[in-house]
Amino acid sequence: MRIVDSFPREVREVEHLWIPLPDGCRLAARLWLPADAERRPVPAILEYIPYRKRAGTRARDEPMHRYFAGHGYAALRVDLRGSGESDGLLRDEYLPQEQEDGVAAIRWVASQPWCDGAVGMMGKSWGGFNALQVAARRPPELRAVITVCSTDDRYADDAHYMGGALLLENLLWGSVLQTLNAKPPDPELVGERWREVWLDRLERGPFFVETWLGHQRRDDYWKQGSVCEDFGAIACPVFVVGGWADGYTNAVPRLLAGLQVPRHGLVGPWAHVYPHQGIPGPAIGFLQEALRWWDHWLKGIDTGWSSEPGYRVWMQESVAPCPSYAHRPGRWVAEESWPSPRIVPRRFWLAGGGLARSPGSGGTVEVLSPQTVGVAGGAWCGFGVAGELPLDQREDDGRSLCFDSEPLAEPLEILGAPELELELSAAGEQALVCARLNDVAPGGASSRVSYGLLNLTHRSGHERPIPLEPGRRYALRLVLNDAAHAFPAGHRLRIAISTSYWPIAWPAAAAVALRLHTGTSCLLLPVRPPRAEDGRLRRFEPAEAAPPPEETDIHPGGTRRTLRRDLVSGETVYTTATDVAPSGEPALTRIEPIGLTLGHSIVEEHRIRDDDPLSAASEIRHVSVMSRGSWETRVETRTRLRATVEAFLLEGEVEAREGGQRVFARRWERSVPRDGV
Repeated sequence: MRIVDSFPREVREVEHLWIPLPDGCRLAARLWLPADAERRPVPAILEYIPYRKRAGTRARDEPMHRYFAGHGYAALRVDLRGSGESDGLLRDEYLPQEQEDGVAAIRWVASQPWCDGAVGMMGKSWGGFNALQVAARRPPELRAVITVCSTDDRYADDAHYMGGALLLENLLWGSVLQTLNAKPPDPELVGERWREVWLDRLERGPFFVETWLGHQRRDDYWKQGSVCEDFGAIACPVFVVGGWADGYTNAVPRLLAGLQVPRHGLVGPWAHVYPHQGIPGPAIGFLQEALRWWDHWLKGIDTGWSSEPGYRVWMQESVAPCPSYAHRPGRWVAEESWPSPRIVPRRFWLAGGGLARSPGSGGTVEVLSPQTVGVAGGAWCGFGVAGELPLDQREDDGRSLCFDSEPLAEPLEILGAPELELELSAAGEQALVCARLNDVAPGGASSRVSYGLLNLTHRSGHERPIPLEPGRRYALRLVLNDAAHAFPAGHRLRIAISTSYWPIAWPAAAAVALRLHTGTSCLLLPVRPPRAEDGRLRRFEPAEAAPPPEETDIHPGGTRRTLRRDLVSGETVYTTATDVAPSGEPALTRIEPIGLTLGHSIVEEHRIRDDDPLSAASEIRHVSVMSRGSWETRVETRTRLRATVEAFLLEGEVEAREGGQRVFARRWERSVPRDGV
């Protein structure tokens, strides 16, 4: 990435300011703006998230927001109510209160003497969610949005459920938010009341995982904040960005199809990161693209967006499976709009033990997977760290029901969501089915292209689960994740079907065999024909950003992923350790401009036996430390999940220390009834 330290406008930074809200609460913000903005007002760009603008996202914020300010914008990084140095209590994700606060913040920003009245909103993940949610409230000052790695449907495409199955990410993300919520504000900004604020948040903070686990179907809880409930509520232009290694990419084509305003979609090979940081590469000049967007919609400058194709994606080439890629080979392709009339479904029948172009005579085959099918699946959502991408699928394939095509006579490219039309029956009332589309090289290496999950009690929708009738034959549709992939000639397509996908998804309550009917079940591939215009697409500029803050690694750490099998007990343990120093303590970094030392380590441990879904047990441990001089705090959290046939058994612990002395401890034990999950 090219670091830019000279800009068209001199930049002034305000380290901390308060945004007042109608109820007297205040939001804490950092502000970058042109030094002469009070004489020459500029549009404003708002990023609004709970990840602690003082230190938590400082290394990411400064290169981006200073860049915008240097090009003639007031850029604000605002902490949500109850997070960082903001007043109040953070009670949950995406609450109506959060959206109301966002509208009020936009109104306040637009009224400042350095702002010309036009505001844009952008964000990645949580900030991408609430940019859409606030846009749906139509504040008149909000003129455009950039949403990155987010979703329009909180139930279908967030960290909680997938196809009606419980994601283990629900536990991980809940433990992360629990820990963030337990950290203190910075005394340098809030003064002597920092301890009072800290203890109040610890005492009154919710047990987030319990809340989410209490809503196992798509009820009103998830519909609130899901803009897909009324796409027409959004009236401003939207730029939607995602990555193929991210967990939220399906929302990009859905938003393009559903929104009724000017919109553009971009999907690269990236994980859950901004594209100028793009891992896997290639990274692009995303900040330049964002400036083109803001200049067009906030300043009224024609920057060419009206002539851009509506959907641009990185068509990924076939590569050997690897848990990490620095660069993912491929090329940029585009469709004028989405859905594209150029994408033609091609049908392959699950017949005769393979994928065929005709249905054949039909028959039945049975699958009952070991519970550890899925260990080669990688992370549900990648963050650009080592070891998180899917491994060679041959181990999982060998314990699944597989259907292979003949070697392809010519290259085949897909863009969109592969679908399976399945006819099957189950031996029990509740079961999980996972399907993977793999690219099998001539030597046998198997690379996952896409996958999908379906809790079969949700076969008719996610709002009202219906138990299966054992032995009854059902026709159902399983939609896999969107993908862009070029299969080379000589490679085979493979559909692999299993009844488990651990540790991405929590197992069903019982091991239930599925009987699949061949000859009537089929795969629909979204085949994309060549497009000459792809070779003439405008090239992205190289990635660039403003300088990052000065940081010193005091105790470096890293990420480890291990898989351990006990051949006597049959137990498999999947462990991930993130930002752990060799001592076992968190890796430490000092942010030099504010003299603050930080560390935050995460250790995940997931265990299960092949023959017993009720043996599944997961535990997440966090250690978070903050210090400056003699001031030192430490937060430790532990979150555990097990299950019986009837209920999920959930435990949580939080302990906080100041100067080595324990100042707070709390423990939760909850039993949450299973609701068809």
